Amino acid sequence: MLKLLWLACLPAAYVNTVFTQTVAYASTEFNISEQGQGFAAAIVRWGVIIAIPIASYADKVGRRRVIIGLAWIAPLIISLGALSPSFTFLVATQTIGRPLGIALTVFVLVFATEEMGNNTRAWALSILAVGSGVGAGSAVGAIPLAGISESSWRLVYLIGIAWLAVAYVLTRSLPETQRFLALHEEQIHHTDVETHIHRDRLWLQVVVAVLTNIFVATASIFQSRYLKDVRGYSALEISAFITLTTIPATVGLVAGGRLADKIGRKAVAIVTVPTGTLLFASSFALQGFAMWLFAIVGGVLLGVSYPAMAVFRSELFPTAHRNMASILIMVASLIGGSVGLIVAGYLLDNGMSYGRVMLTFALGPVIVAALVAAKYPETAHRELEDINPEDAHLQGS
Repeated sequence: MLKLLWLACLPAAYVNTVFTQTVAYASTEFNISEQGQGFAAAIVRWGVIIAIPIASYADKVGRRRVIIGLAWIAPLIISLGALSPSFTFLVATQTIGRPLGIALTVFVLVFATEEMGNNTRAWALSILAVGSGVGAGSAVGAIPLAGISESSWRLVYLIGIAWLAVAYVLTRSLPETQRFLALHEEQIHHTDVETHIHRDRLWLQVVVAVLTNIFVATASIFQSRYLKDVRGYSALEISAFITLTTIPATVGLVAGGRLADKIGRKAVAIVTVPTGTLLFASSFALQGFAMWLFAIVGGVLLGVSYPAMAVFRSELFPTAHRNMASILIMVASLIGGSVGLIVAGYLLDNGMSYGRVMLTFALGPVIVAALVAAKYPETAHRELEDINPEDAHLQGS
């Protein structure tokens, strides 16, 4: 089961990554400023609202059907970027395609949360994150194609079509989750079964996601531009930097999943989120060996923090609304983070250094660590039905 979900993460991550890695090159062809790039990236993120009705549908008809549909549709739409006659057309295709990839990622994580045991949920998400890293890495690895000519960035989008092979495998082999089947059976026999989204948990996670994504979104969008314009890196050197600084984070992901399942999500997140963020942000103010070192160590610590923070999004909500709650958090995260992108683009265009911008935005994750310490419940070693008592009736189904 986990192998199939791992495969699903490949196209999802590619679709999620390709625009952030190629926007600097597309902007060169279409003569778009850094502020324009930030605004475009914000628009693409606002497109995630289309995932809300999809999440509602997934909570009604099941995870399997929606995951398979998105695995087919998302790569096809994203590949249309290769045909862009203008920057506006490129942004339009990604505004539709990228949110579908994001939704696919969210639904895969929900699937894994429902199917894994109470001592392996965070670890499972860490393994899926490695798959996402491979998918994203395939987009990063294709960046040298963007350096061939002014318009060769289009080739990176065409590669996305190859991920349809994963959709074929999922169509043949992916089952439905047992928790959804139990819920569906219960709803058939007891039509008065009702559950709700815990609003206090939802709002808390929304705030945390927004504060985190203000930093993460800005770092991911402007890192290539920073390396290209400030450090003078070529397309090949940018690809090498991102790849070589990201690979060690994979070790952090797996270790973080094990730690979150063993000692608890909160202990892991409180230490690694602020420390990793400040180190990674500092890499934008450094050069040479120090830049590489801070990016690597910061990336590893952020990798360790990811499973602990990610698993909360689906653990804290009942089966009937798990996809919807997860998507609402993601939507708020991306829309909130897009404000950061616009502000960052404005500040950079008006002369503020990358280092100052990133270190300022790093305050968000520092606040997140404090919120996790003070407000989050510990969910390690607990069944989902214990965390969400309204699902208790499903255990015997």
